Amino acid sequence: MKIFNTMTRKKEDFIPVKDGKASIYVCGSTVYDFIHIGNARPMVVFDTLRRYLAYRGYDVTYVQNFTDIDDKMIRRANESGITVKELGDRFINEFYTDAKGLGILPASVNPRATEHINEIIDLVKNLEDKGHAYNVDGDVYFDTESFPGYGRLCGQNLDDLNLGARIDVNSVKKNPMDFALWKSKKEGEPYWESPWGQGRPGWHIECSAMSMKYLGETFDIHAGGLDLIFPHHENEIAQSECCTGHKFAKYWMHNGYIQVNGEKMSKSLGNFVTVRQVSQKYDLEVLRMFILQVQYRNPINYTDDAIAGTKNALDRLYNAKLMLEQLINAKSGDNSELNPDWKAKLDAYRDTFNSKMDDDLNTADAISTIFDLVKDINVNVNSDSTAADAKYALDMLVELTGVLGLLTRRNDNTALDAEVEELIAQRQAARKSKNWAEADRIRDLLKDMGIVIEDTREGIRWKRV
Repeated sequence: MKIFNTMTRKKEDFIPVKDGKASIYVCGSTVYDFIHIGNARPMVVFDTLRRYLAYRGYDVTYVQNFTDIDDKMIRRANESGITVKELGDRFINEFYTDAKGLGILPASVNPRATEHINEIIDLVKNLEDKGHAYNVDGDVYFDTESFPGYGRLCGQNLDDLNLGARIDVNSVKKNPMDFALWKSKKEGEPYWESPWGQGRPGWHIECSAMSMKYLGETFDIHAGGLDLIFPHHENEIAQSECCTGHKFAKYWMHNGYIQVNGEKMSKSLGNFVTVRQVSQKYDLEVLRMFILQVQYRNPINYTDDAIAGTKNALDRLYNAKLMLEQLINAKSGDNSELNPDWKAKLDAYRDTFNSKMDDDLNTADAISTIFDLVKDINVNVNSDSTAADAKYALDMLVELTGVLGLLTRRNDNTALDAEVEELIAQRQAARKSKNWAEADRIRDLLKDMGIVIEDTREGIRWKRV
């Protein structure tokens, strides 16, 4: 597999630190509000990366943190009259609700910054002892001039970054690019005891502490949104490598932005869309597929038409799955062997799918491959096909969509399927007794449920539209 490494700005072969294992750290949410569709993109993208690496045989350790202490959280908690912990607890639970809706697999661990204060303090003390950090009245700053590689990830050197910085003439920092590792206590803020007095951690240091605790001093993939390259990830590299003397992460992956109706998403523009809002109109599997239909480094434009089109596309996949399931059920007892030519043809789709995913997680082309598979199935699988041929097609469809976290919902809802089957049986009984009004009533009811009935030689088939 090749991964585009932001650090080198080229695709590189994925060679993990430890053979057969893959370690991934994804920067998570600041838990002061519901997540928005921009937050959802790295969640979906890197969950898919994790799924694919596991599919290809890697033992994956996947860490995604929660930032549960920062200026926004303190301000929101004070406005709400609750503690920062209460605010964090609430929106971590809301995060898990949305993550489940998006089909996100549980992380190996979801560490919270406030539960790793000791590790954070140890890191800051280490940096201070090594001359990479300095204390000013209880505020501890990282000295960016002490790290020659600063700016490497974003592609600029420290002098260029300084030229673009707004310099505060009253700043106590040695350099305008220096950043806070530890902040002294202010009125109305939570605090912890430290060698520099009462205070709390800065933003950047928490991810270094948590990633190295769970993945080691050097791990495989550090990932997040494009907006995190500078300063967050740049600062993580500087403080981590100054502390350990080792490379922090081998590969840096960053997903592109999501726009709304061609504009940057912003509350001031009134185009701010939360995942919870999307869930009120669509199953969040639709949003997952919408995100995966574009290669992760490219921008996405969210519009009502685009998300509706994605729902229709997802419905086509579900209808193909349902058709195969119904055909297999109708042919129970058919012990015919699998056609080797058909098997080889379907196996070729797996090979193509894997080649697309191996090319820097190109989910867009991988999904196109799945639709080519479905087209082939729709043309070649019918009532004359054997159960073995239909089952192999179904297994292939489920295998490939499963790698993307798709087709895991509706047809697993056996209660709803049983309800549809019962209504169809009632309609058949009404037709048999020539109660045409009742048969028409049930047909209309099924239509309102989004169910279309088809008469075949094997009996009634139904599909959702």
